[in-house]
Amino acid sequence: MTPHHPHSKLQHVAQEQLVSPQLLEEQQQQQTLEFATAEEMIRYDAANVAVPPAVTERLQKSVSAEAPAARSWWQRWLD
Repeated sequence: MTPHHPHSKLQHVAQEQLVSPQLLEEQQQQQTLEFATAEEMIRYDAANVAVPPAVTERLQKSVSAEAPAARSWWQRWLD
């Protein structure tokens, strides 16, 4: 073994000790959430998760291709 090995191991242990309080804090903050309905859960998720720009663009293209012409409901009903 090289003389640096024990020193690097001590540094690794020290880093783990520094990270552990951070992990504990994150775990405490990430407590289990309970939702009364599925809609509540979806709304919470939508508010806390950013949609990647590529997904947004693909969705907009897909919806615009499917959307009917801008006509009122009664015009569509009469057709």
